[in-house]
Amino acid sequence: MKIAMLGHKRIPGRSGGIEVVVEELSVRMAEKGHDVVAYNRHCGEEKLKEYNGVKIVEVRTFKTSALNAMVYSFFATLKCIFKKYDVMHYHAEGPCVMIPLAKLFGKKVVATIHGLDWQRNKWGGFASKYIMFGEKMAAKHADAVIVLSKNVQNYFKETYDCDAIFVPNGINKVAPESPDIIREKFGIDKDGYILFLARITPEKGLDYLIEAYKELNTDKKLVIAGGLEPETEYIASVKEKAKGCDNIIFTDFVSGKTLSALFSNCYVYVLPSDIEGMPMSLLEAVGYDARVIVSDIPENIDCLDGYGSSFEHSNVGSLKTALEFCLAHEDMKDRDFKADSSPDEVQQKRAELMEKYDWNNITDKTLEIYKSLKKNK
Repeated sequence: MKIAMLGHKRIPGRSGGIEVVVEELSVRMAEKGHDVVAYNRHCGEEKLKEYNGVKIVEVRTFKTSALNAMVYSFFATLKCIFKKYDVMHYHAEGPCVMIPLAKLFGKKVVATIHGLDWQRNKWGGFASKYIMFGEKMAAKHADAVIVLSKNVQNYFKETYDCDAIFVPNGINKVAPESPDIIREKFGIDKDGYILFLARITPEKGLDYLIEAYKELNTDKKLVIAGGLEPETEYIASVKEKAKGCDNIIFTDFVSGKTLSALFSNCYVYVLPSDIEGMPMSLLEAVGYDARVIVSDIPENIDCLDGYGSSFEHSNVGSLKTALEFCLAHEDMKDRDFKADSSPDEVQQKRAELMEKYDWNNITDKTLEIYKSLKKNK
């Protein structure tokens, strides 16, 4: 099949979970012999023409303007509609605004909703309305809608009477990285830190984690790995909240061996988010065999399916209690901080998750959706 991927920023790149998903799917589809074209946003970076078998088309757009995504989506769609694609696959709600244009030209369209983006605090009034409009266009006009959680699947059914298809994100099993690079860069060692690795935005709940951590009696450091530029009002606020605590380390954006070392050697990974689609960083933590503590929102709990520990979301006291229990039971490193779980049970659950979220199976499920649309063309 000839497949177009739209809506991401660029691949290769780790600017967000969407980019990870597009890269993982595109490369695997290309390996299976499909003709995959990814429409990257071009904001002055070096141009690519091909990546691991995936053809790259650069779409010029603004670098920092709020109109970046809107301009990109329009011109990417315009480029696609005059090509003979079997499927145009949109990722995220905002770009889905352009789906009616693609349908006007008779294209088969799949939309993956990575989360209810209009709920995120970072968006202003116009942006939230625009993103919600994209959600409606996906529900009403896409030939198939893919969602990453059962919670969002129920939302689409109740809100739009749309039978969205649940296809989760995936996990890669990764060999552990030695702590040498993070020891040199940040002065931290194996099991010497609590890790937060995600975008630094309000819905990720980092402010709760900083408050809870500052109330702990521990010599373990809190490592906050996430991009610090451009410095938003929220980033400035969490930096201010962390002031006076030398054990809180901001690493800025990390990738490659540094990212692997942070996941491989953390004492525990914490994701205190209030809103998620399907958290890629959480799946990555499982792939590195890290122990995890997450907020109890449905997307996190459903994703882990009984693995890991949880606390009441938005509740600093509950998070503090979960961290205290974790820190007080260092001898339970292989027990996932649950008194009634054995090391074998924990590893069995992790193996089940690795099978459930295998990228090859997820790619095959996505291709089956494409093929069903091609049959009905």
